[in-house]
Amino acid sequence: MTTNENKKGSAPYLFSIVLVAVFGGLLFGYDTAVISGAEKGLQAFFAQAKDFVYSDAWHGFTSSSALIGCIIGSALSGFFASYLGRRKSLFLAGILFFLSALGSYRPEFLFFNYGEPTAALLVAFNIYRIIGGIGVGLASAVCPMYIAEIAPAGIRGKLVSWNQFAIIFGQLVVYFVNFKILGDHLQPIVEDIAKGIFSTSDQWTINTGWRYMFVSEAFPAGLFALLILLVPETPRYLVLSGNDEKAMHVLTRINGETKAAEILKEIKTTAEEKTEKLLSYGWLVIFIGIMLSVFQQAVGINAVLYFAPRIFASMGAGDPMVQTVLMGIVNITFTLVAVFTVEKLGRKPLLIYGSLGMALGALGVALSNIIDVAPIFAVVSIMVYSASFMFSWGPICWVLISEIFPNTIRGAAVAIAVAFQWIFNFIVSSTFVPMYNMEISAGDGFGHIFAYGLYGVICIIAAIFVWRLVPETKGKTLEDMSRLWRKE
Repeated sequence: MTTNENKKGSAPYLFSIVLVAVFGGLLFGYDTAVISGAEKGLQAFFAQAKDFVYSDAWHGFTSSSALIGCIIGSALSGFFASYLGRRKSLFLAGILFFLSALGSYRPEFLFFNYGEPTAALLVAFNIYRIIGGIGVGLASAVCPMYIAEIAPAGIRGKLVSWNQFAIIFGQLVVYFVNFKILGDHLQPIVEDIAKGIFSTSDQWTINTGWRYMFVSEAFPAGLFALLILLVPETPRYLVLSGNDEKAMHVLTRINGETKAAEILKEIKTTAEEKTEKLLSYGWLVIFIGIMLSVFQQAVGINAVLYFAPRIFASMGAGDPMVQTVLMGIVNITFTLVAVFTVEKLGRKPLLIYGSLGMALGALGVALSNIIDVAPIFAVVSIMVYSASFMFSWGPICWVLISEIFPNTIRGAAVAIAVAFQWIFNFIVSSTFVPMYNMEISAGDGFGHIFAYGLYGVICIIAAIFVWRLVPETKGKTLEDMSRLWRKE
């Protein structure tokens, strides 16, 4: 360590650590969105099975089975973070991502005939996806925790917010990767899955293309698992483990020796802070935290992110994979809007404006299925819907969940809120395909109208909920929040 680092700390050292941790957020986004390009080929592959009928309900479950793992991983994240440490938990997440990528690529490994779709193979595939989901659940909780515990207080919020950017960037990367893998090949069109009727115009997409999309994650996952071994454990965990000397070393490299001594003292004080019962501040704060998570998913965004090519294809306005990549670019842009305005505009205005923007976009899609309008109207409506989420509920929900709970109940309260988030993510994702394909009469588009009409109404309810119940946390300390809920 140089003399200058002893005095002021090393910004490049901090940047390199955070960059590695943020890589976990990128994998979070990559794993959850890879299904968007693969699901139609996967559907057509299992539609060929002879021992069972691969219905829309089965496809909805298969497309979202990773979310079962997310629920498990997030529920266990506190245990792993406490007993393995933050760094080892992230290493475990990287290994799970890697194994899931390989297993999803070749679920026949050891036990089944390659290329022969069966009910047993479907179970094996879903197990591999659930393994990856456990990695996502771990990363979703531990990555922000790691960054928050390693970062200086003055820039902690900004550094943590980049994790959300990395998630959206990971989704953009996988949209582009899926687009390049598909190339000139066609996406299969499943017309009647109960009878196994689907387009066979491109068997490569049905038998092989979706496999390449899943295995593409193995490369960044393996790199992340290796890189995480090169970063230090967080000072907070080191103090909790009795390694004050190592904690001081890390803090000194980041903050400089004088500041490091002050921070170490604060960490030791915080580590001894008492805890209280979950309802010590009343039920309302817990209810608001849970509902923030519920609304973030119930507005339907992941139905769009996971099934984007299918949705764009149904609109008939050009190449659906190109439009999916374009949507990813829009998502990145509007996530940056949130990062740079949340401290200026506040949390509540962004959530309310975002909810209303989403309602406008969702109802626009529903309307395009009722009246005769140009296909581009529906495409633009989807973009408005997605962009509105990205500057509001996407990042701001995480900010509020980290701020709204008093210190003494934060750990348990955040765990409950995040668990509800993944549960409703699974509900929305697994019900979208059957709901989207509902028909009263052949080709009437009833499912399209119902799905987006429902999401639009939920967005309006979300705006009212935020307006009436959610407190503004901009400029407030965590101690202010404790006093707020005591007063309530």
